[in-house]
Amino acid sequence: MKSIILILIFLCSGVASAQIISEVIVEGNKKTRTSFIRKITKVQEGKPVDTLLIAEDITRLKRLPGIAHAFYTLKKEGETCQVIFTVEENFTILPSANVFTTQDDEFAYRLALYEFNGLGRNIVFGGFYQRDIYNSFGINFRAPYLFNNKAGIALNFQDFTTLEPVFLENGTADYKYNNLSYEILGLFEFDFDNRIELGFNYFIEDYKYKKGATSPDVPQALRANKRLIKFIYEYNRVEFFYYFVEGFKSILNFQYVQSNDQNLPSFVIGFNDFIYYLRVGDKGNWATRLRLGLATNNETPFAPFALDNNLNIRGVGNTIDRGTGAIVLNTEYRYTLFEKNWFVFQGNTFLDVGSWRNPGGDFGDFVELQNLRIYPGLGVRFIHKKIFNTIFRIDYGVGISEKASNGFVIGIGQYF
Repeated sequence: MKSIILILIFLCSGVASAQIISEVIVEGNKKTRTSFIRKITKVQEGKPVDTLLIAEDITRLKRLPGIAHAFYTLKKEGETCQVIFTVEENFTILPSANVFTTQDDEFAYRLALYEFNGLGRNIVFGGFYQRDIYNSFGINFRAPYLFNNKAGIALNFQDFTTLEPVFLENGTADYKYNNLSYEILGLFEFDFDNRIELGFNYFIEDYKYKKGATSPDVPQALRANKRLIKFIYEYNRVEFFYYFVEGFKSILNFQYVQSNDQNLPSFVIGFNDFIYYLRVGDKGNWATRLRLGLATNNETPFAPFALDNNLNIRGVGNTIDRGTGAIVLNTEYRYTLFEKNWFVFQGNTFLDVGSWRNPGGDFGDFVELQNLRIYPGLGVRFIHKKIFNTIFRIDYGVGISEKASNGFVIGIGQYF
């Protein structure tokens, strides 16, 4: 009984001695509005000092595109305490230019301009223009904290045209593919770890045959009006230290697509990315992503899961196959070879492994050797520490599985 009384006295004295926050101060921000930082952080004046809650706020700030780094200090004043957030900002108005070749070795490029911290309130706005045999462009707006510190909205428009391979039983056909889409998403953050996106997309798909194999069962011209309901759930326990990343993240993407054309049938698709980052010493960062996905098993050459350089397997080629299910593992080790002020040069070694279910096939397709792709490789990263997501990457993957190829994959941002 005495022990219980002593414990209660100790707890009560601890609560009584907890310092009260007299003021929350934000320093170092020039573009990001102080009112916005106060809006999304949980620490409040008049409340007891809670270092766990303050640390959570710091992690939240470092996830923002406009913040390169953040830390806090406590300044005691008698029985009260000031909490001082100090932030280092990113430069967030980013033009970009990518140059690449098409499957016919024709010159292609993409130009883009995005603001990632619009109005100093973490609003993303911008667009792109692409010339890849045909013209494409898109406009995107995303404001995750537009309404309050939990709710926002995203609006997307795209008019995208490309030369798309379609895989038939007797060979490959090339179709001119156009996707004209309008999307609206509601964004909601339940708490620090959990958020969702829920919305609607109306789009028109248009396929026109250009060359290659043909089939009497596959039309040479297709046009379908489609409606898509999208649901995304993210669990995020990732922490940043500049370009280093550590922690676990899971992203579930579920979509129902309704079509008015039986040649492009309605389907359900769902996939989950499990992503794990680990700091290794002062210079190393190990990253792993496992994607598990399934879709309605329609027997169609227009299956939703694509095997592609830029999506899942580095070195495999541009959209070389399609399926109604996917299991993909990407793992890589990033090591800082040189760092000076704002510039970082990283080396990268990776292994990409994936398997697909054939349209109309069964789960046994995942273990068939002809569906398995194994691609180890090497790469480099050129990183600017103070400009958001300015990571220029070059990877070279070498296939060691059946019907393997190899090649370079170049892009902006880490692969995952």
